[in-house]
Amino acid sequence: MTDTRQTPLAQSLPASVPFVGPETHERQRGAPFVARLGANENLFGPSPKAIAAMAASAAEIWKYGDAESHELRHALADLHGIAPDHIMVGEGIDGLLGYLVRLYVGAGDAVVTSLGAYPTFNYHVAGYGGVLHSVPYRDDHEDLSALMAKAHEVGAKLVYFANPDNPMGSWHRGADIVAALDNLPQGCLLVLDEAYVECAPEGTAAPVEITDPRVIRMRTLSKAYGMAGARVGYALGAAEVIAGFHKVRNHFGMNRCAQIGATEAIKDQEWLAHIQREIDIARQDIARIARENGLEPLPSATNFVAIDCGQDGEFAKAVLAHLVAAGIFVRMPFAAPQNRCIRVSCGPEAERAAFAAALPEALAAAKSAI
Repeated sequence: MTDTRQTPLAQSLPASVPFVGPETHERQRGAPFVARLGANENLFGPSPKAIAAMAASAAEIWKYGDAESHELRHALADLHGIAPDHIMVGEGIDGLLGYLVRLYVGAGDAVVTSLGAYPTFNYHVAGYGGVLHSVPYRDDHEDLSALMAKAHEVGAKLVYFANPDNPMGSWHRGADIVAALDNLPQGCLLVLDEAYVECAPEGTAAPVEITDPRVIRMRTLSKAYGMAGARVGYALGAAEVIAGFHKVRNHFGMNRCAQIGATEAIKDQEWLAHIQREIDIARQDIARIARENGLEPLPSATNFVAIDCGQDGEFAKAVLAHLVAAGIFVRMPFAAPQNRCIRVSCGPEAERAAFAAALPEALAAAKSAI
């Protein structure tokens, strides 16, 4: 029963979550997963220096975190060669997206995204009463030109575009994104989600001028830096765009230990390079496993590989269900035609071997059910 004291907008929304977490699945199945390869986490782990710094800081967890994330923002500024007032730190990209939508989207405002792209952004848009307009993928890539055209058509306040993309792992050249900004409608903001950019080939990151007010870039320490549980994300943008966050953000929302660990992780670029090598090895291995089972892996610039199961979404869903039953946690895209795939996160050799062992039986079971 809906609580009628809620706002009319809240009453109209379903009580849902964008993603069901692996722990929920484990409780439902009554057993832990053998291989946790569905959440695009970095199973190789964070910098040992970050772990040590967080452990050392635990005794002072009685303190609130620095409301300005001063040390972390300055470490990020040094990394990117920009001033700290071009950076906003938040509770993961998810938290920053929520603040951004709150700043720019009111009831009835148009927002554009790709059909099947990151659903948490859509969740925030719905929560603030925005009207979401979507365009289909083209050849398993987000279609930037179609997004711009739709933004003109509906008068969009925001356009969401991920590069590299989740859930397909595809990517565009950063220079092409900068060129496309000339087609962005006047007054519209491009939300460029670069969560996986550290996993991508050279030239993927968009060389956007930090003073350009038409775009805000989102980065995270959840993927290549291996700190998903710490919930640390950051935004890069023009100073006047970044300053807007101070109007709506939770100023003490950042965990103190997470800030300290993230600062050390950012400084440890040697560990990041190690993780990038591990991800590359894992991507190649997952692709090999797919091909050995007659499936086609899609090229990936992320820490996961989308695998084309060769049939429709129902077949891919059956494959996924049998993998989960065997203790292998994977996910799949939710919109056609991308939902013909399953999505497998990069992980250490033991987890990849468990996936390789379970996949043939999952495929056989799915085929027998047709």
